[in-house]
Amino acid sequence: MTRIDAHHHVWDLAVRDQPWTKELPLLRRSFSYDELAPALRAHDIDGTVVVQTVCVPQETPELLALAAATPAVAGVVGWTDLEAADVAEQLAAVRGGSGGDRLVGIRHQVQEESDPQWLARPAVRRGLAAVAGAGLVYDLVVRADQLPMVLDAVRAVPQLGFVLDHGGKPPIASGALDPWRSQLRELAGCPNVAVKLSGLATEAQPPSLDPKTLRPYAETLLETFGADRTMFGSDWPVCLLAGSYDEAIGTAVQFTQDLSPDERADVFGGTAVRTYRLGVA
Repeated sequence: MTRIDAHHHVWDLAVRDQPWTKELPLLRRSFSYDELAPALRAHDIDGTVVVQTVCVPQETPELLALAAATPAVAGVVGWTDLEAADVAEQLAAVRGGSGGDRLVGIRHQVQEESDPQWLARPAVRRGLAAVAGAGLVYDLVVRADQLPMVLDAVRAVPQLGFVLDHGGKPPIASGALDPWRSQLRELAGCPNVAVKLSGLATEAQPPSLDPKTLRPYAETLLETFGADRTMFGSDWPVCLLAGSYDEAIGTAVQFTQDLSPDERADVFGGTAVRTYRLGVA
């Protein structure tokens, strides 16, 4: 089967600061694809999706250039200003540049927005429609308390495929499942939404890859969305706050050990290939 890591990052502090890492000493350095590559080979990962980290237009062409030079980077989730009047033209220009065929999605740090109706803004909705018109997917990085806003947006733009990053950031630190679980079930009722089995470890306090802590949330994702709408993502290098890449993928393997071979193939590759329309063998 094709194995995909559907969510990882790279950054170079010599090129651009990552302000969100200032209070995270472990992440306060540069991380390159070359550093990740040995772990990918060790786990037979055939392709990856690299995801934006900061909301600036310059980062996306840089990630696309990486993809153009690195066959294993099968897709890029970049950033664009959804509220710009010319968002469709901007997307077309990016796709026409080097590596533009690897652009598979767009993301914005909605989790940092204080407006509880940010996704409902008319300009944002027009931007989401433009993303759909470009044949791209929209990744959602949101807090658990923002899921009602997400549900409204998903229903309002049914022509757009959405991917919920990090399972919607459940409240693992508190040990609570609801209302996150019930809201997730509502979201799963929308056929245009997939979810990433990623980033759960950093929602624990302190960050932890302890399967006992994470299992109720991982099982909820799998039961709610099904393997055919769930995809594995390491969230490297952010996952290093909780453990190694080996531990991150090993924990995901534990959570899926009771699935059928076809279901595991979906979680570790098939869902990402279909959702992002990745051009991998």
